[in-house]
Amino acid sequence: MTNSNPRKVRYAVMGLGNIAQVAVLPAFAHAAQNSELVALISSDERKRSALAQRYSVNITGSYDDLDRILASGAIDALYVATPNTEHRRALERAARARVHVLCEKPLAATVADCRSMLQTARDADIKLMTAYRLHFEQANLRAVERLRRGEIGEPRIFSSVFCQQVREGDIRTRADLGGGALFDMGIYCVNAARYLFQDEPIEAAAMRIQGQSPRFSGTDELTSVILRFPEDRIAQFTASQGAARVSEFRVVGTLGDLQLEAAYGYHERSEETLTIDGKTKATTTPQHDQFAPELLHFSRCILEDLEPEPSGDEGLADVQILEAIVQSAALGRKVTLTPMQRSQRPSGILEMRKPPIPQIDTVNAPPPSK
Repeated sequence: MTNSNPRKVRYAVMGLGNIAQVAVLPAFAHAAQNSELVALISSDERKRSALAQRYSVNITGSYDDLDRILASGAIDALYVATPNTEHRRALERAARARVHVLCEKPLAATVADCRSMLQTARDADIKLMTAYRLHFEQANLRAVERLRRGEIGEPRIFSSVFCQQVREGDIRTRADLGGGALFDMGIYCVNAARYLFQDEPIEAAAMRIQGQSPRFSGTDELTSVILRFPEDRIAQFTASQGAARVSEFRVVGTLGDLQLEAAYGYHERSEETLTIDGKTKATTTPQHDQFAPELLHFSRCILEDLEPEPSGDEGLADVQILEAIVQSAALGRKVTLTPMQRSQRPSGILEMRKPPIPQIDTVNAPPPSK
């Protein structure tokens, strides 16, 4: 790394779709303490030109230019926001230039690709972080800490619904790009169950529905899942790309329950309802920037040589579960899981609060939902 300012990590953002434009790029303003946006990579020249002007970025290029840009010495970290099936190749290209990688979730479309990415990162001695923004988000971390303190007793049941009506033609509906409801939305539910129970599932049973709409040819419009955790705990969730917008989870314990509405979104306030012994307390968390904390944390890990939480292993743990869910749905029976041993878990110490991102006018990047 030849950074002229050793306290700033210089980022290239690869993939300038909707999430990059409305969340990732503007988040650099709230992460300026140690992070700097210096390059934009996209196959769309109009996006590159307009966004480079908007964010005063001097380095731009297509995917074909990525190797040259990464090898220039001007980039310290790559934020990968491309389709799921492209994550492994992006990591391999970054590793050749010894550039660290912050990769959108899921880490990859298959367990084999995840394992390859982890090994490549180790061989190149670069940091790899999976972009789980909720590991830094106050409402989700407050739920984690409430359960750790035993406020609802022993947590026994997790249930969740995460749905939206995805527009026709969106990449989230394309099987060849690793789309579908489970990998795009169900991963949030899997990850939430794991960090709320602070454990790994041991069995999975699932049902997959493709639906009648031609939007979902080759992918799942809806997947419904039951995960069994140790100590007789159950997590159940449904993810759908063809239903009305819902984003919630509920954890029921032996003494009470906690419910979070708008649990997984990033452009809206969330509402927590905590009920213990029949007494209910409501807490509102206002809209806030959930992406700047990822940048701040990853940059700190690079500058101080720390292991990121969430790491690449955290990404692999979820994809292993997603593959077992797909297998269960295909076989029509439950599947036994071999849990990864995880020493890292999100906790309140990771919480960062940043102001909300203003509404952004996008360039050739419509929102995923109707």
